[in-house]
Amino acid sequence: MVIWIVLGVVLFALVVLALAVRPVVARLPRLRRSAVALQRRAVEAESLRAAAEELQARAETLQERAAVAQQRVTLIKAKRGE
Repeated sequence: MVIWIVLGVVLFALVVLALAVRPVVARLPRLRRSAVALQRRAVEAESLRAAAEELQARAETLQERAAVAQQRVTLIKAKRGE
């Protein structure tokens, strides 16, 4: 008699566990697709970061060149007496 009660409790617990796991297992394909999409976006973000760093370096170079050009213009104006 005790064995039947124990088996019933164990069986009931297994059924409850299966019912709890079922929705999670059903969502796994969507979760996998989401993970792949996130990885793809991470790669895109990394490439955009690299491009932004390159643009920043170009902007700094252009800023230095503009400063040199401004100094030359100032020097030319000073020589002309303006």
